[in-house]
Amino acid sequence: MIGPIGQLAMLVALALSAMGAVAAFVGARTGRSPLVASARNASFAILLLVAMGFGMMEYALITHDFSVKYVAQVGSLETPTFYTVISLWSALEGSILLWALILAGYTALLAWRTARSRETPMLDAYTLGTILCVNVFFLLLIVGPADPFGTLNPAPANGPGPNPLLQNHPFMGVHPPLLYIGYVGMAVPFALGIGALLSGNTGREWSKAVRRWTLVPWAFLTLGITAGAWWSYEVLGWGGFWAWDPVENASFMPWLTATAFLHSVMVQERRDMLKTWTLSLIVSTFLLTLLGTFLTRSGVIASVHAFSEGLIGPFFLGFLGLVLITSLALIAWKSDYLRGAGSMDSVVSRETAFLVNNLLFVAFTFVVLLGTMFPLIAEALRGAKVTVGGPYFSRMAAPIALALVFLTGVGPALPWRRGSTDAVRRKFLWPGAVAVLGGAILLIGGMRSLSVWLTMVLAIFAAGLVVGEFIGPARARRSAHHESWPAAILRVATGNRRRYGGYVVHFGVMIAAVGIAVASVYKHEAEWTLSKDGPAQTYGPYELKLDSVWAVQDPNRDGVIAGVTAHKSGRLIKRLAFGGSFPWVHRKAGLIPRLNYYPTMNEPIATPSVYEHPGEDLYLVLVAYERDGSKATIKAIVSPMVGWIWLGGIVIAAGVAFALWPRRRRSDAEGDETGTATQEDLVESAARA
Repeated sequence: MIGPIGQLAMLVALALSAMGAVAAFVGARTGRSPLVASARNASFAILLLVAMGFGMMEYALITHDFSVKYVAQVGSLETPTFYTVISLWSALEGSILLWALILAGYTALLAWRTARSRETPMLDAYTLGTILCVNVFFLLLIVGPADPFGTLNPAPANGPGPNPLLQNHPFMGVHPPLLYIGYVGMAVPFALGIGALLSGNTGREWSKAVRRWTLVPWAFLTLGITAGAWWSYEVLGWGGFWAWDPVENASFMPWLTATAFLHSVMVQERRDMLKTWTLSLIVSTFLLTLLGTFLTRSGVIASVHAFSEGLIGPFFLGFLGLVLITSLALIAWKSDYLRGAGSMDSVVSRETAFLVNNLLFVAFTFVVLLGTMFPLIAEALRGAKVTVGGPYFSRMAAPIALALVFLTGVGPALPWRRGSTDAVRRKFLWPGAVAVLGGAILLIGGMRSLSVWLTMVLAIFAAGLVVGEFIGPARARRSAHHESWPAAILRVATGNRRRYGGYVVHFGVMIAAVGIAVASVYKHEAEWTLSKDGPAQTYGPYELKLDSVWAVQDPNRDGVIAGVTAHKSGRLIKRLAFGGSFPWVHRKAGLIPRLNYYPTMNEPIATPSVYEHPGEDLYLVLVAYERDGSKATIKAIVSPMVGWIWLGGIVIAAGVAFALWPRRRRSDAEGDETGTATQEDLVESAARA
């Protein structure tokens, strides 16, 4: 009965979405608030129905109800419970169901927020109607080509289980949900953008609202991309974190345009400029999420992320075209509302830096889009398979990325409107001196990679500028209130969470950029066949000794594990291990790379063993072994500072959380958020606070 009940719930949710969208648009057009209220109530009902369908599918998976077609496709009696639960999003139909659940959650949250605020009724109604239209599309997919509730009769006795790559590491339970929360959340700023065009309301209140609604999915998208890179590093056994895979690119492109939008909307809010550009970035971000979903689920590309071909591709392509044409028509129709009163007063200003920042992000997006789509276009036009590899992306993206690292510090350090040349020179002096000194130390220390050297020098310079934005106001508070440095910095930062949360985000970007540059260039590897009774193998400061090779049998797979004792500079290396008595996370000697054999996979899947350290990771992969356990071929990869990438993503998310954390009261130090304050104004207000 799970299948028919689930299908009925989705059909009712689809009908409510369509009726709610019509009610919201008609209510906005005619000013009839009861219609808008009915659309809000429909949003809450849609969430309940989709959540019920989602819960029923989880129940079918956990109870191994193979009469449900999707369970027969991805479930098996041998799959561990954790991977059984998360297998819901391991294939096409389940992933669309997860997408619909998250979208329904955002829709209900938007409906609840607009019910509490009656300041912009037309904008709120048009926004709700737009996001309900997006619900219609995804629910139409679920009741149509991506129906997960189909039934089988007779039901099979067992299923194949999820893709072995997706049950080889717990990160499968983290990476897709984070990414989907970010991806799906971009529908809200898109709906707010369409609502602004239809209502003609693009004022300050709209700018502040759309920025908040974008920050949350942007943070989750950042965490999702970071978790995906970490998953690739920990699971695939190649020692890398980013391969410019088409689906990796598909998640990266909307992140780039959303980041550009977050800077552009600040200029619009402060200076009443760039309205058309800002709305275009909103639309582009949503279109890129649809494009990414099309690439992942249409089967037009071959990727570890991609699902099989089906009718879903034409559906997505049609919806993509509809959104594009409608958005462009609305922007052209409402162009009179998008004329701002502000203008660029000086080259030496924050708005100029943000404009350059936007152009660089868009150029970065174009480079990635061209490299991703060119093979598909070439094959469609000429019938020839063409590949665009990592060297193209790295060569084209590196200069843009370096310029963006530079601007992460320069942008916040410049004043709005017009800056004094002397003041800017003073502000840039000591960070520049520290960067020059740091660059000299790096050269003396033997750094010969120009790209890494430039990245680190620019990151030092940018970090110095951002630190200066903390130090100036904190010094004023110390002078006025005789506080300690930590207390003064904390009071200044909490007085303007939005501004200083942004600085924390910029710190995270710098940390990740340094990690990416160093790990990409200085990663090195070697491979040997070690004997159980043979001598230890020396590799730089490491010594590796094969202790034993043994077989294990899990319910869903067989495995072969190599136990390797590793020393670094004479010190025994211990890895993190889970389980046992309290504390559940402890350190255990020896690294244990393994090969896993799944019944549905011809080739074994390597699970590396990683010793993680802030300086560098030691990464061991079991390549081959003798059946008697006497020998094993081990690949060792040393990746300097790769952990800084994961740390950078976490710091970025922490900065967003700090910026959005509710404030108890409005402080004088918030002048920079809503007025035209510079750092000098903040210094004065910090001293008064």
